[in-house]
Amino acid sequence: MRVPRVKRRKRSETIRRGFYLIPSLFTVANMFCGFLAIVESTRGHFEFAAFLILVAAFADALDGRIARLTGTTSAFGEAYDSLADVVSFGAAPAMLAYQWGLSEVHRVGMAVVFLFLVAGSIRLARFSLYSHDTVDFIGLPIPAGAAAIAMLVLTSPTPVTHPAFIPVVAAFVLALALLMVSNLPYKSFKGVDLRRKWPAPTLFLIALVFSLVTLTPYVLCVLAAIYILSAPVAVLTRRIRRSPPSPDPREVHEEELDGPKHAADP
Repeated sequence: MRVPRVKRRKRSETIRRGFYLIPSLFTVANMFCGFLAIVESTRGHFEFAAFLILVAAFADALDGRIARLTGTTSAFGEAYDSLADVVSFGAAPAMLAYQWGLSEVHRVGMAVVFLFLVAGSIRLARFSLYSHDTVDFIGLPIPAGAAAIAMLVLTSPTPVTHPAFIPVVAAFVLALALLMVSNLPYKSFKGVDLRRKWPAPTLFLIALVFSLVTLTPYVLCVLAAIYILSAPVAVLTRRIRRSPPSPDPREVHEEELDGPKHAADP
């Protein structure tokens, strides 16, 4: 009597399943950093919490990039990534902003950070509905908004208690919330092909940015400010260029002095 052979899975199928697991591991790391940032914010470790949010943003950028490079994108991965982003870039920066800069105005601070959380969740829901093949994002990406709050805390980890600075923090958080639910186009940088050969000057510029970041965190703040303001400045510049030129006041004055022009009598 013959014993039926058990079919072994091909090595390629096992490797393929391993590729599907790698992006999910980065997503879990993203969520873990966000959860730990919430815990550290409640304990008063604001600088460490802000650093964890930046690590979560780095892990979030890697999981999508790795999934696209390995061809392992899936609907489950996209939905799970959005849920992780709500924790890491919605709840974590909202808690950090409240504990660091808005706890002195209890109810107002809760309302401001809650609006940030709602705006971030709306931004994620809208992103899941739109096509991911577009060059631009519609509205400020939620990781950028969370990173802006984190870098603001890193530049000044001391809690905000002065009454003059609390409205500034509230206005900054509300401005980020409004930018996330706006229709302003932000560059997604999805067109950057990491598999092609890059010239040596490009690698030198990347190394220069990393070296400047190690010297001072203000470099990251400048880069974040440039990215956040890029969309409003681009839209404003485009509208100014499309607006019709205003007439020269000297020409208008001369026409008023000459009076209306009539056709010559036949």
